[in-house]
Amino acid sequence: MTRLGIGVVGAGRVGAVLGSALRAAGHPVVGVSAVSEASRDRADALLPGVPVLDVPEVVRRAELVVLAVPDDALPDLVAGLASTGAWQAGQIVVHTAGRYGAAVLDPARAQGVIPIALHPAMTFTGTSLDLSRLVGCSFAVTAPTPVLPIGQALVVEMGGEPVVVDEAARPLYHAALAHGANHLVVLVAQAGQALAAAGVADPGAVLRPLLTAALDGALRAESAGGGRDAGGDVTNGAVTTLTGPVRRGDAGTVRDHLDVLTGLGVRTGATDVAASYRALSRAATGRALAAGLLRAEQGRALLDVLATGDPAGEAGDDPGGAAPGAGVGPGPAHAPGPDGSTVHGAHDDEGAGGIDPPGADQEDQA
Repeated sequence: MTRLGIGVVGAGRVGAVLGSALRAAGHPVVGVSAVSEASRDRADALLPGVPVLDVPEVVRRAELVVLAVPDDALPDLVAGLASTGAWQAGQIVVHTAGRYGAAVLDPARAQGVIPIALHPAMTFTGTSLDLSRLVGCSFAVTAPTPVLPIGQALVVEMGGEPVVVDEAARPLYHAALAHGANHLVVLVAQAGQALAAAGVADPGAVLRPLLTAALDGALRAESAGGGRDAGGDVTNGAVTTLTGPVRRGDAGTVRDHLDVLTGLGVRTGATDVAASYRALSRAATGRALAAGLLRAEQGRALLDVLATGDPAGEAGDDPGGAAPGAGVGPGPAHAPGPDGSTVHGAHDDEGAGGIDPPGADQEDQA
């Protein structure tokens, strides 16, 4: 690929790393914007010798502009630069926001730029450690068809794997990553708090081998059997590796878990732990039923516990009325879940210096 002068707008955890990766691939970095002291330090560490400039000057000097700013700041930044005539015909403009495709760059495209959306499916620390994480990392690439190869080539140059995502699918793609990665962190925090309350000195050491094995198994199964089969039907994938009391249909154990986690909330204020356990157990039950991993009566007992705290048959169900879990059966691979939903079987970075949006120094990656 032709060597291009790179301008990085936003030296947050993502922008500085991608700028460094592109520099390592042979593209000179001609300028970087940095608002906070932390971002200036990051630019100095990852992009040594690169001048720190205001945003319009970065754009003026660059042949390829990388916009690595928070998702909510991106539309106003693009439009603001367009209103001042900052964009240059033939310039390549890449943004890293997971939520948006290339359409958010339309104000720049109207002035002749080549619009590309590249989102790395990775969490960033903003240090040189991230450079090795880019190797083999999937990047969502969204762009007009004629210029898709440019985006794909940039990803390959950084060591990543390009995955084409349609414009309309970007919000769902990003929600999936945020749900998987961000909420995994919350689950670890909740489990760690419960273990600490149980007297475990190092919750992380106890959780590490268990969660590593569970995650590895689920991801392998999702790669092997997830997605859609040859007929277009959704397959079960990761849920087939489910273990524990829900998978065994142990409604009594689930009830006891809810009791002790509710007690933890009363003592510590951590009421979110029991609420999360209940919600995820419902989801696990629905998916296990849809995958044929539970019998109907097991699913009914679990859903009764999750609704009332009492397994069917143990709480004196009204013999003349339908049990709360009545009608539950294994169903097809996309059967309705217990909440009526259909069961199928990450990032922020620094805001733009010079055109500072609200929360310009935020950093996140989904």
